[in-house]
Amino acid sequence: MVEKPQTGRMVADVLAYLVARLLLVGVLAAVIFFGARALGIGEFPVVIALLFAIVIALPLGIWLFAPLRRRATASIAAVDERRRRDRAQLQSRLRGDGTS
Repeated sequence: MVEKPQTGRMVADVLAYLVARLLLVGVLAAVIFFGARALGIGEFPVVIALLFAIVIALPLGIWLFAPLRRRATASIAAVDERRRRDRAQLQSRLRGDGTS
């Protein structure tokens, strides 16, 4: 099966959103970890910084990366619509309704 351009764009958009969210978690974890060290907490666990970063990044990422999220959602919807249309055409041809 040949991959259509919309599918490639969808994958790129979703990957861009995923990478942006992961980078946000990484940056927040580093800020929390090194911020704790700067405040004099020498034994601050990296896992705790990572967990706090995940909790903070969930709502922050939705707000910060809204354009990326909308673009990814739109490309997913476009691919889904194309698949739905192709499936309807195939079913129509199998029933013998269309001549194309």
